[in-house]
Amino acid sequence: MRTSPLTVPRAAALLASLAGLLLTLLVPATPAHAAPTGFRVQDGRLLEASGNDFVMRGVNHAHTWYADKLDSLDHIKAKDANTVRVVLSSGDRWTRNDTADVANVVAQCKLNRLICVLEVHDTTGYGEQSGAVTLSRAADYWIEVRDALVGQEDYVIVNIGNEPHGNTDYTRWTDDTKAAIQKLRAAGFDHTLMVDAPNWGQDWAFTMRDNAASVFAADPDANTVFSIHMYGVFDTAAEVSDYLNRFVAAELPIVVGEFGHDHSDGNPDEDAVLSVTRQLGIGYLGWSWSGNGGGVEYLDMVENFDPNRMTSWGQRLFDGADGIAATSEEAAIYRSGSGEDTTAPTAPGTPAASRVTSSSVTLTWGASTDAVGVTGYDVVRVAGGQETVVASSSGTTATVTGLAADTSYNFAVYARDAAGNRSARSATVDVITASGPAAGPCAVTYRVTGEWPGGFQGEVVVRNTGSTAVDGWTLRWTFPTGQRITSLWGGTVTQSGAEVSVQAAPYTATIPPSGSVSLGFTGTRAGTDTDPTVFLLNGAECSAA
Repeated sequence: MRTSPLTVPRAAALLASLAGLLLTLLVPATPAHAAPTGFRVQDGRLLEASGNDFVMRGVNHAHTWYADKLDSLDHIKAKDANTVRVVLSSGDRWTRNDTADVANVVAQCKLNRLICVLEVHDTTGYGEQSGAVTLSRAADYWIEVRDALVGQEDYVIVNIGNEPHGNTDYTRWTDDTKAAIQKLRAAGFDHTLMVDAPNWGQDWAFTMRDNAASVFAADPDANTVFSIHMYGVFDTAAEVSDYLNRFVAAELPIVVGEFGHDHSDGNPDEDAVLSVTRQLGIGYLGWSWSGNGGGVEYLDMVENFDPNRMTSWGQRLFDGADGIAATSEEAAIYRSGSGEDTTAPTAPGTPAASRVTSSSVTLTWGASTDAVGVTGYDVVRVAGGQETVVASSSGTTATVTGLAADTSYNFAVYARDAAGNRSARSATVDVITASGPAAGPCAVTYRVTGEWPGGFQGEVVVRNTGSTAVDGWTLRWTFPTGQRITSLWGGTVTQSGAEVSVQAAPYTATIPPSGSVSLGFTGTRAGTDTDPTVFLLNGAECSAA
């Protein structure tokens, strides 16, 4: 997705379009190369290794900014998508997604029976966007995380870099793209590669369109797919149809890698995108599941990653005419013969309890197995013969919160697969929560005062509600969603995992009756913040202010 306004020189675009009418996009005969190990391109179509034609029907998911939201893949699959395009970072502009994280993303895509298109976002708007990196640097990143991708050619398509040129020096796109493709091939990548257009992905100058044949010919594996992003430039059905039909006529593989129903640079014709791609058998990936900011929140398909809070854009894409539900077909690699999967996963192992507090417990259990993969687990509280789902997880651990102090609970776990089959229940575990701390003469207010991708600024106000002064203090709390403090003023901070301890500075050490002190801090986060709720001042629990 673009992160900067786009100015579209319509006159230049029209001239380029007229010039394009004179071009014949000749694609040379497919060069001889090794038998495909996964996806491949043939006659301008994307095929699975089995030879089945594969048409992408899916969405984009902003994983690098919301690393704690991998359960979204389960929800996306439940809406009938067959593909997800996952945002990653090389570490040049945002927190790096390392080899282990990439491997986990691929595993979760497979568990949810989704084809995984992985893209590096740090290239967005190179030449115009401050901090953006080259396609060569993106190729280096893929080589660095290669161990997570080797052997996954049936399931993974490598989208080298997102929108790799803005509107400055975009004519470099052709040579830069050829070089990046060849660097990856030389490093042993056998995957289908995907390349985004310049001009913030929208190719208004037709650089990708008019040079696609030579770029395709530069791939020694003849296994590259082109991706156009359709926002305000594509605001008429004629523009959508003309652009896509040129690729089809030239037998060059094309997908709509991003598009929306509205945008700051104009009103894209989403109905035309959906209709024309259906007619031509071309894939599309809508932007984006959830988590948009910077004034384009209207592009969220669900609110706050909640699959039950579908937006109008989400309803249009998933359930409307030519939408995902009506046109998506699951990848053949995931289909078990010709029949529907009716075999449930095995029961999970008995959960074990750890980190038991007065209000929460962490449960860990042995993994289930399933012929086509387990997509997730549900933790249930068992009481009086009734079961209540209290947590869900894509992995084998979950933290249950909102418990009462000094209370006995009984928990069990179910597994589920992509076909909706549910396992037998695991054995149960009994948990007794800890006694709560004594209430203290204090009240705490916590709030986020600013935020940005991967980071935020917060404030904690501690008020003395007692009748005597607090002289020297230590404040403790636990971050529930993995936040980490990078700097703090008003005290000295130490943090071990999620546990935070702040010792008063000399100028904040004394809190008079009815007085207060404020702490400010900056921090990092993996995704959407969940505020801490329990604060202990000198070991006593403070009320919420």
